[in-house]
Amino acid sequence: MSLLITWIVLTLGLFVASKVLDGMTIKGGIGSHLLISALFGLLNLVLGGLLFHLIGIGTLGLGYLLAFITRLIVTALMLVLVDKLSRRLKIESFGTAFLAALIVSLVGTVAEWALAQT
Repeated sequence: MSLLITWIVLTLGLFVASKVLDGMTIKGGIGSHLLISALFGLLNLVLGGLLFHLIGIGTLGLGYLLAFITRLIVTALMLVLVDKLSRRLKIESFGTAFLAALIVSLVGTVAEWALAQT
């Protein structure tokens, strides 16, 4: 059940980001949004942690000290990768991907808080 809720929240976050940001579009309906969020989640699971640690080590620990920013950068990189792998997602620039990562994080945080209140 937790995986399903996480997937729905991620889909919602990407939907909000695509509506707020001019440089990000997801082509298609809800199916495309669900597919993009599943692909993003899978890539983030497989590569995200590794990339986070590589950045942390490569910056001699600074990436770990600034973990929130490092996580946003990794999320933005994963979004750019999903853009390259899928025809359904279009992101104009890394700056747009970074803002999308921030929006997805904010939506996830609000959803986590709302679910904890129930």
